[in-house]
Amino acid sequence: MRRLYLLIALLLVVPAAAVVLTSESGWTAGTDAGSKQVAAFGNGTRYEAGSYHIVVLSGTYREMGRQYGALMKDELQEEYAMLRSHFTANGYTEAEIGEFATTATALQAKRMKEIRAGIAETSGLSVEEVDILYEGPIVYLVTYGAKAGCSFMAVWGNYTPDGSVVLSRNYDLPDVFSVFYPYYTLAVYNPTDGSNGVATFGPAGARSETLMNSAGLFIADDNAVDSGSSLEIAGRPDLIGEFFRLMLDYSDMEGLDAGIMTTRADCAWIVNAAGPDRAYSYEETVYDIKRREGQGVIAAANHFVDPSWRLAVPPADHSTSRYDNLLRLAEENRGSIDGERMVAIRDVLLEDGGATFRHSMLEGMPYSSDHQVIFVPETRTLWLKVVDRDWQKVELGPLFSV
Repeated sequence: MRRLYLLIALLLVVPAAAVVLTSESGWTAGTDAGSKQVAAFGNGTRYEAGSYHIVVLSGTYREMGRQYGALMKDELQEEYAMLRSHFTANGYTEAEIGEFATTATALQAKRMKEIRAGIAETSGLSVEEVDILYEGPIVYLVTYGAKAGCSFMAVWGNYTPDGSVVLSRNYDLPDVFSVFYPYYTLAVYNPTDGSNGVATFGPAGARSETLMNSAGLFIADDNAVDSGSSLEIAGRPDLIGEFFRLMLDYSDMEGLDAGIMTTRADCAWIVNAAGPDRAYSYEETVYDIKRREGQGVIAAANHFVDPSWRLAVPPADHSTSRYDNLLRLAEENRGSIDGERMVAIRDVLLEDGGATFRHSMLEGMPYSSDHQVIFVPETRTLWLKVVDRDWQKVELGPLFSV
């Protein structure tokens, strides 16, 4: 820990315009594998932990964007070039893609826009290109007519050894999304305006759908179009884009619950949230929201569970089976589910009685649990995984204190 503080102090004297490359090992991400510091820019530092990129940023939102853009410049440019080539090959013009991006970002809080403006200053991409990169993975999926899956489970009370919350999240996508795997990045933002630190995990520069904060809160989403309809309402901010704001602003479950319940959805979603003492799942349409609670365990997949919806259309079999499998596995492991046990639960494939896809055929195309996250809010301990890679353990607490 002392060495971490020393490294940070030394980095503060690095000129802001310089990206410094180093092969020195400066920080250990967790007990599973060490991490190497590979670059620094201003108050931002980049590490490689196993096969994962990690950037730790600090400053104003513009400054953190500048750090991100400089530290991830090569990946951001490669990812954008890949997207542009794909869109061009599929007959989309830049103006059309720009319109998608504008719709997703126009109503965002200024803090979010400042981050992307900073990325544009140092990445070699224009502000418009950074906005396209932000929304690019979603538009990419649209070109394939594909939709996300996802599942969530949190346990606490007599399901865990010490009663604290342990949660897990799978982000399920068709394997065509594998083009984004090289760009997956854990980004840790430490704003200097008094807001919470926020960690995101997803493709570099893209809208994040898996977030945690320095207060031990977590938020993520599941697709809910099959239960909540495909209706969208214009003039409302993209709900997933609001996750970053919620993580910045709320430090306990009471506040986060109020923030979620008063943020109107632009389309149907299931939103899953947790803190050190409890977890909720919110089933949302454009006109209503229902909060589900659990007695030591709660799960969600891609269908509404609250019976008051009175749904006429039954959910997809793969959604109900994943949901049921998670609850069954929780019961089978009651009293012993810590982070490592949750990793083992999430390693069980759907065909073996679990909830994880790994190149599994679904709706005519292979699907995988594109990324997976296990989080213990009380200790800020994180395990993360991208398809066909090993799990990586990261202690987020020290990264939120830099």
